[in-house]
Amino acid sequence: MRKRTLLLTAAMVGIATLYLANLIYAGTKVEEVIKLADPAYEKHKKGIIEFSHKKHQDDYAKKFPEFYKLGCGECHHDKDNKPLSSLKEGDNVQRCIECHQKPGEKPKGKGAPKLSKKEELEYHAEAYHDNCRGCHKKVNKKTGKKDAPTTCVKCHPKKKK
Repeated sequence: MRKRTLLLTAAMVGIATLYLANLIYAGTKVEEVIKLADPAYEKHKKGIIEFSHKKHQDDYAKKFPEFYKLGCGECHHDKDNKPLSSLKEGDNVQRCIECHQKPGEKPKGKGAPKLSKKEELEYHAEAYHDNCRGCHKKVNKKTGKKDAPTTCVKCHPKKKK
């Protein structure tokens, strides 16, 4: 009887451990497609980009290894703009807007102030555009094609009314 109770208890603990481990992993799992939406963009004129993390991490990294030398650090960086190349799936990552806190793009037009690159990158959209478009331009140059989007309409879907 005692042996049976001990065995049953061990099985229950094992099942509970597997269940909890799965919950922890699921809580930090990277979504395959990430909507680059933020409450700061509620009145954004362009459609919200749906970014395929899986395609970039798996497909494109294998196809263009020279552009993914730093692994996750190609896109993810610290407050000093140093690549976070030691990241691995499941690690917690800050959202871009936590550091690039000014919503939207830098001011444009005649009366717009002249900003340094660092000041421009305080704007959330500028940080995205700089990071994504820069890489896309390199890929297009290397392949001699224009498959990687570099214009607004290629990334931003038409906004639904």
